[in-house]
Amino acid sequence: MFSSLRFPRLLTKNIQWLENKQSTILSAALIITIANIVSSLAGLLRSRLLISYFFNSESSQQAYEALLVAFQIPDMLFQLIVLGAVSATFIPLFAKVRQRNEKEAFKLASVVLNAMLLVFTAVALLVAIFAEPLTHWRTGNAFTAEQIIIVVRLTRIMLVAQIFFAASNVMSSILQSYQRFIIPSISPILYNFGIVLGVFLLEPFFGIYAAGIGVCIGALLHLLIQVPFVLKMGFRFTWSLNFSIPESKQLAKLMPPRFLTIATTEFQRIALGFFATSLGNLSFVVIKHALDLMILPIRLFGVPIGQASLPFLSAESAKADQHKFRTLVSQSLNQITFFAFPAAVLILILRVPFVRLVFGTKNFPWETTLLMGKALAIIALSIPAQAVVQLLIRSFHALKDTVTPLIVTAITVGAYLLGAAGVIYLTDFGVLGLAAVTGIVAILELGLFLFFLERRVPGCLDQTFFNSQLKIMAASFFMAVFLYLPFRILDELVFDTTRTIELLGLTITTGTIGMLVYVYFAALLSIPELKIVGTILDSIGSATRKLLAQNPELIVDTMDDDSV
Repeated sequence: MFSSLRFPRLLTKNIQWLENKQSTILSAALIITIANIVSSLAGLLRSRLLISYFFNSESSQQAYEALLVAFQIPDMLFQLIVLGAVSATFIPLFAKVRQRNEKEAFKLASVVLNAMLLVFTAVALLVAIFAEPLTHWRTGNAFTAEQIIIVVRLTRIMLVAQIFFAASNVMSSILQSYQRFIIPSISPILYNFGIVLGVFLLEPFFGIYAAGIGVCIGALLHLLIQVPFVLKMGFRFTWSLNFSIPESKQLAKLMPPRFLTIATTEFQRIALGFFATSLGNLSFVVIKHALDLMILPIRLFGVPIGQASLPFLSAESAKADQHKFRTLVSQSLNQITFFAFPAAVLILILRVPFVRLVFGTKNFPWETTLLMGKALAIIALSIPAQAVVQLLIRSFHALKDTVTPLIVTAITVGAYLLGAAGVIYLTDFGVLGLAAVTGIVAILELGLFLFFLERRVPGCLDQTFFNSQLKIMAASFFMAVFLYLPFRILDELVFDTTRTIELLGLTITTGTIGMLVYVYFAALLSIPELKIVGTILDSIGSATRKLLAQNPELIVDTMDDDSV
């Protein structure tokens, strides 16, 4: 056992790893991916916990659906004002100012933070006042009056959380500009923990509203963990709205197109809520959670590599080095698709086990499980496209081009609205039709982004890039073929999938078989990105050896413990 003296010393000695600088896109993306895995697991645990609490009767199921709808407006404000309009344009400009004068860069950060908090607070107050008519406007006829009341109250509660997020996102942007990705990656884990804690402790007293309070707790934790590390970087908050720094004016010019881009995307999400709540029968729960499962591989591969690449792409863009910029984009695209395609295959084949493992509590209806699995299978086909788009958007931001993403988004959202309206009002496809429209529009968005990127930076999509993509798709195809057969055999003859532990065993066994087949064909086809797996394993081994070398007491204590 660790002694009471050795453990605090060991913890203090190794706390510095939180401040480590990531010098390559892959190392930064690895940090973000690991944190995203933990955060995603926490998010799934959160969803499962909420379902176990709020799916016992028809009224509680409607309350749960109302909770999901209530998330939309606060999340939209965060996406509009904070995540999209500010952070994506702020990081490249902050990095530029920091190269010239670090103190001036921190002044710019304070100005942005103050302006954002003022704007966000004002908008949040307006939304709180008009929450009821906004809820009526964005929900369909199948949404009940009781659900409207729940949405209005939860929306007002969760607006408080977004104020914490506004400040927290500036902290994250500063740390990422210094290529410190660990703390910004840990903070979402604490956010999910806060929600779980709020529901677990407060549900007996506040019912469904405990989830809204938990969101506020999680958002506060999201902020507090980052503050000490940003202060250590040298940031000092000042109450300033001085826009004399030239880059602050440039930021103001870049924000409107980005703001409109995010607004257009968010309008699509609001429209999804309207269309799904028009169908009734918990259709919004089905499509929302199918999208949650689909987003997992995007969060694990697309977002981390895209997020980690932005500072590096911005640096190459600032140097006007198009060759390195093209190389970074091409390599990052291949890295994303190398992981995204097999992830899509796994979700496509193992869709029902995934839905059951994540949402299959005793009170979750089997009919809803099957319907969600079908919706997930349809959406899964667009996973590689949606993962790649995360990088392509940031590539344009690194080029200080926020207009092109706006044009692409406007076209794709227009296509989505037409397609979704057609499915809802002219066909009987229902929620599965909405899933199909979502997937088709994602592929259209990818095609448009690739077209405009090649026009802006010729040579990004050369023959080498397309050859790599064809090899990755071929390996994924063989993976699907060899995954489906053992899945069906083991499901029918070996595992009793009525039991959770055996369902998990089936999923892990067949998933492992599929990944081994993919790795085999990746090696057979000489896909260069296969080296990433070896690099990751080497990095983990190196970090472990370094930890043991720096802390021999780990080995000593373990040996002492074994001898007891």
